[in-house]
Amino acid sequence: MASRAVASSVRNLGRLNISSTAFLLCDVQERFRQGIHAFECVVQVAQKMSKASRILNVPLIVTEQYSKGLGHTAEEINIEHAALVDEKSKFSMYTPNVAKKLEELEIKSIVIYGIESHVCVLQTCLELLENNFDVHVLADGVSSMNHPEIDIALKRLANEGAHVVSSETIIFQLTNDSQSPQFKAISGLVKEFQSLGRQNKLLFKSNNASAQL
Repeated sequence: MASRAVASSVRNLGRLNISSTAFLLCDVQERFRQGIHAFECVVQVAQKMSKASRILNVPLIVTEQYSKGLGHTAEEINIEHAALVDEKSKFSMYTPNVAKKLEELEIKSIVIYGIESHVCVLQTCLELLENNFDVHVLADGVSSMNHPEIDIALKRLANEGAHVVSSETIIFQLTNDSQSPQFKAISGLVKEFQSLGRQNKLLFKSNNASAQL
């Protein structure tokens, strides 16, 4: 019994507490629009998560990589309510400003999405894991210029202890209960993006793409 209790205490099951979770939107900027695989799918997931952050009152933190050259966050994504929009040169989102904001908000769990999977997203996740955050990466919301890089990055992150999940998984996990006061709005949000979700190339890979991954 004692050994089972010890084993249970050290397992990270990726359970989320809404009061200690933040969403991180990584560098979904205008200049990447033409080069990133399935950019429109990343934007759609970012739109959904932005709306979910409002409904659930989960802080949204946004970074922009060298915005002077790469532009600001894609205009379709509403980030007006973001707790922080941070300009960066470092690839990882874990900048001093972001670290300070996460500490202020007493955040323990991170949900991350954006680009590129194998560069900024990967390096952010590794730094967050090193700093004892619980990390959740949205498989339907991260991409790269070369699509085979996506699965390579996600596999490494899973091996390092991150949870690779979908946007819908996170939204319902945070809602937790059909009796939740936010459930009706969340259910409506899921329905709003349902048809787009079925066209998400990051979630529904073609046979040819899957064969290369």
